[in-house]
Amino acid sequence: MADITINPNNNIGDLSFHVTPAPANIPAAAPAPAAPAAGNEPQQQKQPSIYGEMPSIPTQDAVEGIKFDFNDGIRILFPHNGREYHVTFSDVDTGIILYSADTVPGAYVTSVKKFFIKFKLIIHHKGGKEPIFEHEYNAENQVVMVQLPVGTIGDSIGWFSYVERFKQKHNCKLVCVMTPWIADVVRDQYPDITFIKPEETKNYKPYACYYMGLFFRGNVDNQPIDFRYIGLHRTAGYILGVDPADIPPRFNLSAPRQIKDKYVVIAAQSSSQAKYWNNPYGWREVIKFLHENGYRVICIDKEAVHGCGLNWNYMPWGVEDYTGDKPLQERIDVIKDADFFIGLSSGLSWLAWGCQVPVVMISGFTHPTNEFYTPYRVINYHTCHSCWNDMREDFDHFDFLWCPRHKGTDRHFECTRLISAEQVIKTIKKIPTFRPGKPKTDKK
Repeated sequence: MADITINPNNNIGDLSFHVTPAPANIPAAAPAPAAPAAGNEPQQQKQPSIYGEMPSIPTQDAVEGIKFDFNDGIRILFPHNGREYHVTFSDVDTGIILYSADTVPGAYVTSVKKFFIKFKLIIHHKGGKEPIFEHEYNAENQVVMVQLPVGTIGDSIGWFSYVERFKQKHNCKLVCVMTPWIADVVRDQYPDITFIKPEETKNYKPYACYYMGLFFRGNVDNQPIDFRYIGLHRTAGYILGVDPADIPPRFNLSAPRQIKDKYVVIAAQSSSQAKYWNNPYGWREVIKFLHENGYRVICIDKEAVHGCGLNWNYMPWGVEDYTGDKPLQERIDVIKDADFFIGLSSGLSWLAWGCQVPVVMISGFTHPTNEFYTPYRVINYHTCHSCWNDMREDFDHFDFLWCPRHKGTDRHFECTRLISAEQVIKTIKKIPTFRPGKPKTDKK
């Protein structure tokens, strides 16, 4: 049955809610909310959820058969017992009443806002003066689930530290839903967090559940502020109501050094052409500079060749080929001992951030506030830039050649075509761990 949106006079502004007459028999499980465009996951009109399931019946008992929880906003389910109630919920931190209205038997009331709000719930019998039930959000010792969408490396790594901050703030039993091969690199570093696969969510009945994602088209129901204002990773801090400051995740950095010589790690491939360094001479000149200073240059992209249609990108000339579909821990073991890392606004740069090495990030289509802070961020402000963070533009996940302002003109991808090798080399020279030297005669 379609939701009935009600906005009586005693409710505030655009903080609307849904009231749906609930059927007598609700199925044991319901699909998770509609999936956002998370990172670089393709967005479709009716795509399968990129999250696990959540219980369709609220998990907490109130009184008289009423159930509630905070899975995907506050949810209150009233029984088919012939009684009518008055339900009120408010935001404890602001004192704002978000909803206050009478219900009908079997009503199912949910908030439209799905990010963290410290709700207070009060239920009266209809016309009654004294409440029959009150509950203020308190996640201490409760099972709370945070779901990270299946797929991309950078998003999950960027968001993960906020998951731990939520656990620390609320002292809850935190269950993190995460892609297994990404969870493998953080599980041992966070023993107090339970990691599960999306298909395992049906085994839990959490007190609360929150969904991380990048929500486009001005969505402020699943995120309090459009992520383009505050950055790809910091949006998780706002969704979870914790400090949005940059904190990289912890990785296992204990493996012995594998490469005796001094070296630099690079990653040149990405999921969209807008992310590439589209200067045709850029990588060649930078790699030549590194070789002249005695560096080995290691390329760790998953693919040596990547692209779409007639547009393909090859591993830069002159690097050592460490490409391949390898476990992330193997990538960490190589990155951590490099003098520095050079990459794009893409997943392996986020991985390098957690490896505690200097990161040179080359990006024009994102504004520097979009990613973690690095003093070695390279962008050319003399040309078109930062379209990803432009509220007037929505990223097209199906268009590999997406360039919303200049596609099909001679300015296509000028944001990185006009980042020069000279600008990148000057940035490298500022890194304290950069060690000038003479070329090695036995290397390229």
